[in-house]
Amino acid sequence: MTLDQDRLDQLLGRFVVDLGGAYHAVSAVIGDRLGLYRALQATMPATAEEVAAEAGAGERYVREWLAGQAAGGYVTHDPADGRYSLTEEQAFLLAEPGGMQAAAAFLCPVGVAQSVDRLTEAVRAGAGFAWHEHDPALFEGVERFFRPGYAMNLVPAWIPALDGVEARLRAGARVADVGCGHGSSTLLMAEAFPASHVVGFDYHRASVDLARKRAVEAGLADRVSFEVASAADFPGTDYDLVTVFDALHDMPDPLGAARHVREVLGLEGSLLLVEPMAGDRVEDNLNPVGRLYYGASTVICVPHSLSAEPGTALGAQAGEARLTELLHDAGFGSVRRAAETPFNLVLEARA
Repeated sequence: MTLDQDRLDQLLGRFVVDLGGAYHAVSAVIGDRLGLYRALQATMPATAEEVAAEAGAGERYVREWLAGQAAGGYVTHDPADGRYSLTEEQAFLLAEPGGMQAAAAFLCPVGVAQSVDRLTEAVRAGAGFAWHEHDPALFEGVERFFRPGYAMNLVPAWIPALDGVEARLRAGARVADVGCGHGSSTLLMAEAFPASHVVGFDYHRASVDLARKRAVEAGLADRVSFEVASAADFPGTDYDLVTVFDALHDMPDPLGAARHVREVLGLEGSLLLVEPMAGDRVEDNLNPVGRLYYGASTVICVPHSLSAEPGTALGAQAGEARLTELLHDAGFGSVRRAAETPFNLVLEARA
């Protein structure tokens, strides 16, 4: 074996980054759970003792945590006095309650890791592993990872990009949010369009129960409801808008789900389909976003899709061409890209 030392060193460098990132994921979750980012924001520029006191945590642990966060670029260290702080960008990403709360996204890999033995066997056998079988940390992480993007884009950008939908929502429309999870997208629409009624559907009862609780807490229970139902047979007809956020590719039968959506839409109704941003070829997705989604798809999306017939397993990086073909096969005559972000592909489908 003849090794190119430079190429080996580059590969080892990427490995060190990844291994450090794996430990950083656990560290970030601990920081999120204990409010360490918020404690730093409240006391900065701060010593480890001051952050620990604010958060009610052990100083020696916090000292190590801060150093690791600084090494990862998540917090800022001043070597002149040894104090730590957050830039405005770091605070928005990690500490602000109304910011991105990005550390919570690490709950996803941490939660998935709880099932690594069972997932390994599923991969070995080509079997499925359903969403509801995962550790609940995954459910929290997914919601908190996606919600800031929905809050930033759904009402201000994505709905206005649809053909006549915003006006119908303001006048009063029937909306179904399919695969609603904890209800973040459902509640955003209900809050923005008080004349409309929005129903969130999800097969996962625990998520529906939590969504109902949040609707009451938000004072929206009069115009939003949540029901346990699958994408292939959720009840109701003549919907003005059906939405599916980052869920179609996970479904065992996305074609059957899309056909059902087509059947229950009104004559002028629209499907708003939000999927992970992806090109149509593997080589189009060999980038950090593609790496994130392929990794998640391997342990979350594909296993769930394989957990029931027909086990289509679109994968998180299905791409616009394949999604468009599926929607046409489901009976939609018009499919177009309505909007996009670095993380989201937004399609509108109509009869």
